[in-house]
Amino acid sequence: MTEEQDRVWTIKGLMKTAISHLHRRGFNEARLNVELLLSHALQCQRIELYTNFQKPLTQEEVDHFRQLYERRLKHEPVQYILGATNFMGLQMKVDARVLIPRPETETLVEQTMIACNDMSAGKKIHILEIGTGSGNIAIALAKYIRNARVTSVDNSPEALEVAHRNVLDHGLQSAIDLKEMNVFEPLDQLLLRRFDILVSNPPYVPPDEWETLRPEVKDYEPRSATTDSEDGFEFYRRIFELSPYLLIDRGLTLVEVGDGCADRVIEMMRQEGFENTSVTADLQAVNRVVAGTCRAKSRNPTFSN
Repeated sequence: MTEEQDRVWTIKGLMKTAISHLHRRGFNEARLNVELLLSHALQCQRIELYTNFQKPLTQEEVDHFRQLYERRLKHEPVQYILGATNFMGLQMKVDARVLIPRPETETLVEQTMIACNDMSAGKKIHILEIGTGSGNIAIALAKYIRNARVTSVDNSPEALEVAHRNVLDHGLQSAIDLKEMNVFEPLDQLLLRRFDILVSNPPYVPPDEWETLRPEVKDYEPRSATTDSEDGFEFYRRIFELSPYLLIDRGLTLVEVGDGCADRVIEMMRQEGFENTSVTADLQAVNRVVAGTCRAKSRNPTFSN
């Protein structure tokens, strides 16, 4: 993108130059990146770029694209630049306050939906989500599971602001209850009811792996939503400890896990007395979701660490 400022660009010419430049800089999915940024700058659908290949662009349009493109050159995620992403066919607003929803997390939602289909028809299904982030999991569950009522907690008020906006955008205020809460502190607010299901995509990247992550993650996404700053298993320990006190008898807990971690997480679950444990792979054949049921325990502890 070093061509002279006064050049008259067409959509085709600008795309070809930008894609080639991103390739040389080592970016993956260079074409997709350019398509998304340029269609956003021009406020059109991606397909319209190809049906208007020879359309000349105004200097204002080129400048707008250049601003977005230069942000991408600094490895800022495309989703943050656009301010939104797609999750299970649903548009979600995202920015640097929240983790960007990943395709593999759709497996967690799908397995929760399958479990809910096995429950009594017409029964309200109470779901607790730990670590809501942008609200993508809660929104997908409330959108696609009839009679679902989701309570979602997060310890980040900034993340909850994003989640609240997404809940409003999807008109799910009556189905989703957002709460600011640190699960490593007493959880008396959650004792008003027993939940049928507990679901979580917790921070699970070990600190020693943090520095090896792509700059898109390490330099832009919230660290607290990615790593537990311990060994990558701290949240699983807490979730499995809490589940018997928060779920109905034989209630179901489902968690997303990192690549290569499923065996250890399922063993942790079994050590806490969980039954009917299972592992489900995502579309990349990575064991991604660990699930199990637990027997309910009386609610006399304070749930403090």
